[in-house]
Amino acid sequence: MPTYKSYHSYLIESLKDPLEAAAYLDAVLEGGDFEHILLALKNVAEAQQNITSNSKNNNLNLDLNSQLFPNQQPSELMTIAKLLNQLGLKLSVTVQEKQPA
Repeated sequence: MPTYKSYHSYLIESLKDPLEAAAYLDAVLEGGDFEHILLALKNVAEAQQNITSNSKNNNLNLDLNSQLFPNQQPSELMTIAKLLNQLGLKLSVTVQEKQPA
């Protein structure tokens, strides 16, 4: 088992696996805290950036705050998540099926 210098480095390494990333985001979405969701998205983006840094699909931008939520206000997604929660439902994240080439 590899040794990690910090929990963050361990987390980023584990989030390179799409199934781990989906489970992580799903768990954070269930909590519903806006700041935690933003941090989770940043962590997954950082992990994916590490994967794609040597590929030609290198267009992930880790500055999610300024792009997705410029005024630090909850988005329509959070409104939907709260409504679903009141209805006894929840949002979830799954791994996207790969399209045939």
